Amino acid sequence: MSTRDWRPKYLQLAEELRRQILSGQLAAGTALPSETELADHWDLSRTSVRNAIRMLRDWGLVRAEQGRGTYVRAPRQRVRRRNTERYQWEKDRALLSEEDRRREGGAEHDTGLSVDDLKFHAEYAEQGADEGLAEAFGVEVGTKLLRRTYWTSSRHESAPLSFSHSYLPLDVISSNPDLLDASKEPWPGGTQHQLSTVGVEVDRIVDEIRARPPSPDEAELLEIDSGVSVLTVRKTSIDNDGRVVEVADVVFPGDRTELVYTNKLKRWKT
Repeated sequence: MSTRDWRPKYLQLAEELRRQILSGQLAAGTALPSETELADHWDLSRTSVRNAIRMLRDWGLVRAEQGRGTYVRAPRQRVRRRNTERYQWEKDRALLSEEDRRREGGAEHDTGLSVDDLKFHAEYAEQGADEGLAEAFGVEVGTKLLRRTYWTSSRHESAPLSFSHSYLPLDVISSNPDLLDASKEPWPGGTQHQLSTVGVEVDRIVDEIRARPPSPDEAELLEIDSGVSVLTVRKTSIDNDGRVVEVADVVFPGDRTELVYTNKLKRWKT
């Protein structure tokens, strides 16, 4: 005896089209049937069909082209970021030779892509700490910071995998002029190695994760449709003396990013 599907029909349509896309039945670049065709076949209103197609856009599976229709997207590069393991991996890598540090960077670690598959962008600028950053660092408003803006993308896609604004106190890093020079990027070994060149060892990193709608600039840069959220990570790095040595705000497209955490728990005493 069959069980009636009580889900809204627009959701049934969206999930059936998703199944066809993920199975390859609707290949990348294929146009979806028109709204009229879908409405007639599924006995739905045009409004319900639009709701189903909007869900597919929110899932990052289709794109709308003005005046032409809706098309299946090519699969986007996904990021699987295991931050707990990643931070220890970065710390251990800081002690390796430059040759070994160059073998794999953070983006390669998260995507499985090679160095040759990636494009890296970095911009540096000095700024005074605003109230939010001053509170995060525990310093006075106006304290000089180095703001570093990063994004990395696959050479096969125009949209970045993520982008970030990283802030370092100038008084912590100024003894090494190379740390003030964006042309040195991408730096083999990343931020933890950069800090190690001025005698700083990171003791712990705190991540604060939120999901929110993207700003218009974020949506344009990451090439995400309306309705797709971004994941934001506020990363705070603290050294052995309890001093905050980096604050970074990382933004990920929510339709193609997984943040994975493993938390080792201490055993109960027996």
